[in-house]
Amino acid sequence: MKALQYNDKVVAQFAVMALVWGIVGMAVGVLLAAQLAWPGLNFDVPWLTFSRLRPLHTNAVIFAFGGCVLFATSYYIVQRTCKAPLAFGPLASFTFWGWQLVILLAAITLPLGITQSKEYAELEWPIDLLIALVWVSYGVVFFGTIVRRKINHIFVANWFFAAFIITVAVLHIVNNLAIPVSLTKSYIVYAGTVDAMLQWWYGHNAVGFFLTAGFLGMMYYFVPKQAQRPIYSYRLSIVHFWALISIYMWAGPHHLHYTAMPDWVQSLGMVFSLMLLAPSWGGMINGIMTLSGAWEKLRSDPILKFMIVSLSFYGMSTFEGPMMAIKTVNALSHYTDWTIGHVHSGALGWVAFISIGCLYALLPKVLNKPKLYSLQLVDLHFWVSTLGIVLYITSMWIAGVTQGLMWRAVHDDGTLVYSFVESLKATYPYYVIRFGGGLLFLVGMLIMAYNLLMTVFSDEKTDLAVASKIS
Repeated sequence: MKALQYNDKVVAQFAVMALVWGIVGMAVGVLLAAQLAWPGLNFDVPWLTFSRLRPLHTNAVIFAFGGCVLFATSYYIVQRTCKAPLAFGPLASFTFWGWQLVILLAAITLPLGITQSKEYAELEWPIDLLIALVWVSYGVVFFGTIVRRKINHIFVANWFFAAFIITVAVLHIVNNLAIPVSLTKSYIVYAGTVDAMLQWWYGHNAVGFFLTAGFLGMMYYFVPKQAQRPIYSYRLSIVHFWALISIYMWAGPHHLHYTAMPDWVQSLGMVFSLMLLAPSWGGMINGIMTLSGAWEKLRSDPILKFMIVSLSFYGMSTFEGPMMAIKTVNALSHYTDWTIGHVHSGALGWVAFISIGCLYALLPKVLNKPKLYSLQLVDLHFWVSTLGIVLYITSMWIAGVTQGLMWRAVHDDGTLVYSFVESLKATYPYYVIRFGGGLLFLVGMLIMAYNLLMTVFSDEKTDLAVASKIS
């Protein structure tokens, strides 16, 4: 029987660039953390200021690193679960080069201050059009491969990828409708409260679908594959999927508590956020319980450690998020560094860890290598990065609660007990700790880069016929 020939070139390209952009984006994040502790590090250069580099950091880690991981893993998974090579090979190649061009343009325009000033949607209209073109092409390749599948069943991971691709397209197009006035300037067609509502419909669902649904698709394939066990409950995975995509879309207003947004809209966002706890924890339990009866694998497989710990962070973040959506809790947490801690427990603990685990799992296969250069380095990477995350998020939790309590403290006559500067002084040590945690996470990524570079340059190769059977 002739071995299936998958299009793994584009998978390898996206996977390698995910690592490159991950290091770049996290290095910018470390610089920003350092600037908060030592403001002079912007050197009075406009394009090195926090306000210019912060959107570059978020776009780099979400869309450059996270986006490349999603492209790589979805292309890898859809071929193997459909037993068919990617549809429209040249179009798949276009998605790679087009996405890299988007990232490059973002890296040029954002430090120059060319921006729409919309959270996670800062890029100006010509780049938005390119994103839409690349994304539609991505959908054509992915769904074209589904149509060409050699088996009747559509694996659950592909349901998550499908929902993520469709929803992100709708979010991007609707939120970025704008009237151009020049090549580098446009005005969004929405205004005031409507613009805010649409922005956080987009912003929260970028988290829900770009940073959750797509990465859950990765989890549902790679965790069982790495554990060499079937998913704990296939029925639960289906319930998880439909519940998640039905509820997530309505949770965005919790970002706008105590604003001009109508109270009923804020309350609706809070209620749906609380409802999200059930499907989120259902997915977490499904992934972790896949190891039921085989927990000893965690002792010897550091790649599996990344995946299982990522699910633990997913569970923690999806408990913390609904809790912070409760109005009385949000009154304390809003605008504080607690929110920063929450975001990074999800971004580093869930998204980055599951991405790292999946990249370690797939790169040797698509690079035609029998194994990684060093599992010991993977284990070192795991512990360095875990320590970095713990330092980062705990420092931000403490800083955030401190800020919230100091800002709301008042004397009997209603005057503030503390000035804003006093709250900054109280939280300064935690900014230094956050910098140390972020630096450790970046060191972990550099360890990964070295490990994968040595894997690439090793002389060992896998027989292609064997590789097609084991992948």
